[in-house]
Amino acid sequence: MPQDDDFSLFQEMMGDVKPITHDTAELKKEHKISAGQEARQQAAMWLTDDDPEYLSIDYAPMLKPEDMVEYKQDGIQHGVYKKLRLGKYPIQAKLDLHKKSLKEAREEVIKFLKQCLRLDIRTVLIVHGKGAHSNPPALMKSHLANWVTQIRDVQCAHSAQQFHGGTGAMYLMLRKSDEKKADNRERHQKRMG
Repeated sequence: MPQDDDFSLFQEMMGDVKPITHDTAELKKEHKISAGQEARQQAAMWLTDDDPEYLSIDYAPMLKPEDMVEYKQDGIQHGVYKKLRLGKYPIQAKLDLHKKSLKEAREEVIKFLKQCLRLDIRTVLIVHGKGAHSNPPALMKSHLANWVTQIRDVQCAHSAQQFHGGTGAMYLMLRKSDEKKADNRERHQKRMG
């Protein structure tokens, strides 16, 4: 008998409850770009722009010789960045900036990266040196780290692994050419269907 009382009490309490028509909640996620990110995006240059003067040789936030350089554009997959950081991509081209002035280095970097884009080279190594003995220390490294954040064609950059020069060198991942993107889409579609 007490079970019947519990059941009738339950039914009485649930009398005005209506069943849910659907059981999924819609989560609207908004990505907001900070003012700093927007300013950096607006200030960034494409390598197709013919203005090497755009990259400043007058100022860069100063790094120490042993500091790690870490840069990743929004939208770059964590796995891609990790693989670059660990030096697991084959180095397709290399540039050495030792014994170059900042002006020469800026021109060399732009010329080198433009050539890499033309040849569909994506993973490069730029050796800049630690700059422990320069005055101020890490001058070239600081400027290069600043420049790569200003060039939209550079998707991510990281200080190299020890076997590639450690904090005296930097890996860069360049954007994929439109032809390579189309080729990847075509290959992916063949796999899918």
